Amino acid sequence: MVEEAGETQPRTRAADLQEVAQAAARAFDLVPAGPDEQGTRSGPAQRLATDPDTVERDLIKLVLTIVELLRQLMERTALHRVDVGDLREDQEERIGMTLMILQDRMSELCERYDLTMEDLNLDLGPLGSLLPRDSG
Repeated sequence: MVEEAGETQPRTRAADLQEVAQAAARAFDLVPAGPDEQGTRSGPAQRLATDPDTVERDLIKLVLTIVELLRQLMERTALHRVDVGDLREDQEERIGMTLMILQDRMSELCERYDLTMEDLNLDLGPLGSLLPRDSG
């Protein structure tokens, strides 16, 4: 409901959707990248360059970023469970070995695609970086 001049009027679904769309446009700044912004990292946030020659590398970068985020979350969860005493010794060992192998594979894939762990750390603007800076 919206109050206007002391009266209460029902909001329409279209008005709600329009308001959400405007908020999303402001939040994500949906202005296309200009030619001078393509491929540069000087601005506060990086724009996705859609050059056909870099699409595969950009896709790999996105997938590896998601995998690294999940790896770090799993590692933190495992450490918490160890601290609480929630795991048996054999479970601790298996989880530790699995996380070490996953970290090794991440390093191998980053090397194969000429990426560093810092390349996977997305800048979220005012929220900071996606991954902790000391990772990798």
